Amino acid sequence: MTDFIKAVEAKSNEKIPQLNPGDTVSVHVKIKEGDRERIQEFKGMVIRLRKGGNDASVTVRRMAANGIGVERTFLLRSPRIDKVSVERHAKVRRAQLYFMRERTGKSARLKQKFS
Repeated sequence: MTDFIKAVEAKSNEKIPQLNPGDTVSVHVKIKEGDRERIQEFKGMVIRLRKGGNDASVTVRRMAANGIGVERTFLLRSPRIDKVSVERHAKVRRAQLYFMRERTGKSARLKQKFS
């Protein structure tokens, strides 16, 4: 049974570092438009991290124009992710930071964790 699971499971992406909720990350995603392919950067805060082998995902939230929040979920084992870089770590006490959805301005900041 375990051989079957290993055969179906996708290989992990080595370009993704250890992520934690509250981290500010920059995710570089391959976008295909017609016959061309380009890399688009999505920069924001990790508000949710789901572990689970093949289905592991991370939800990143950023503030777009006019204060509109945009969330995007990325599969961690997807070949579409070119690279992920962690820009800062934040000190948080929760696993899912859904309370950040209601916050704007200065109240939407988290304390930086120095390590």
